[in-house]
Amino acid sequence: MINIAVLGYGTVGSGVVEVINTNQDSINRRAGDAIRIKYVLDLRDFPGDPVQKVLVHDYETIVNDPEVDIVVEVMGGLEPAHTFVKRALEAGKSVATSNKALVAKFGPELMDIARNKNINFLFEASCGGGIPIIRALNQSLTADQIDEVTGILNGTTNYMLTKMDMEGSRFESVLKEAQEKGYAEADPTADVEGYDACRKIAILSSLAYGKFLNYEKIHTEGITRITPEDMEYARVMGMSIKLLATSRKLSEDSYYAVVAPFLVGKNNPLYSVNDVYNGIFVHGNVLGDAMFYGSGAGKLPTASAVVADVVDEAKHLHENMPNEWNDQPLPLADPDQVSGRFFVRVQTTDLSLIRSVFGTIEQIQVPKAEGETGFVTAQMTLGQYKAKAAEIKAEILSMIRIKD
Repeated sequence: MINIAVLGYGTVGSGVVEVINTNQDSINRRAGDAIRIKYVLDLRDFPGDPVQKVLVHDYETIVNDPEVDIVVEVMGGLEPAHTFVKRALEAGKSVATSNKALVAKFGPELMDIARNKNINFLFEASCGGGIPIIRALNQSLTADQIDEVTGILNGTTNYMLTKMDMEGSRFESVLKEAQEKGYAEADPTADVEGYDACRKIAILSSLAYGKFLNYEKIHTEGITRITPEDMEYARVMGMSIKLLATSRKLSEDSYYAVVAPFLVGKNNPLYSVNDVYNGIFVHGNVLGDAMFYGSGAGKLPTASAVVADVVDEAKHLHENMPNEWNDQPLPLADPDQVSGRFFVRVQTTDLSLIRSVFGTIEQIQVPKAEGETGFVTAQMTLGQYKAKAAEIKAEILSMIRIKD
């Protein structure tokens, strides 16, 4: 018998209980032992819910019970989640979590405790919901040297950009619709400003490259400045605008990471990832290209990933499953020094002025656009683009990176 305790009975926590109860037989068979939910921790009571029989309000009951083998943390946030998880690991209990904020900030510390205790700290559900990307990086792709990870890692913003593209709607109206449908929080900042995707690419990059990528070091932009006019230019170009979280290896001691809107062409597998779905592209030196696609959030997809970690931990109850992530900082290049192409909208129709500053350009013509010019730059660094944008005597209406 493997006893588990679930910390938090919100959306994901209730999903974990539902998945275990619904698929009990197959889960037990795969785990090699019966998995029993001994405790569920929550400050609230749930009259009439069967969970009431195992509900506790005091974490001490769980952490001090030697019969608890695995703790599932689905509370979210940094505290008390960090304290609870750290104490569970120190008490010799494996932990499975969906908490991206916790993993992005404290991952190396918590994995180090797990290694020393010969137990496990797993977090498949922290990135990509039900997409098994972390297991792939830790197990399936271990023969490869990964040199790029790029993903659509936030379902809320992908839904919003899809609606803006399909319907020509403005940001404010699609945000309201996303909130009404439950895709966006009342305070949508973490999603629309790119912070959620930033934490996820930090986690995936740390696993892919074997060193700690501090999410606070990643240049991050959101989608709040994307307009229907930008979408119209994208359609004319045969491209779509996606919020990408991307990292890549530039050299042995230099990596690049950014979260920002990108123009993505039809030949890119991320082009067709729409609505609330997530897609993650990985390139390895042996494998080549690999693409992972699925539900990036939601009660049951996320709970499924959490329970998969519980099953892994049950099979390796007193055996640490190593990964490549350590606490050495991943060396990041200055984003201003990294080259790319940029789509620019500028409030002038004077092509000679534009070319005098930007040199060779590819003009993009949109019939409805009046008093402005859209164009694609030649390859240049972001720093060079900024200098040219400051030099031109016309208002820059938008700049969007191009995913080459």
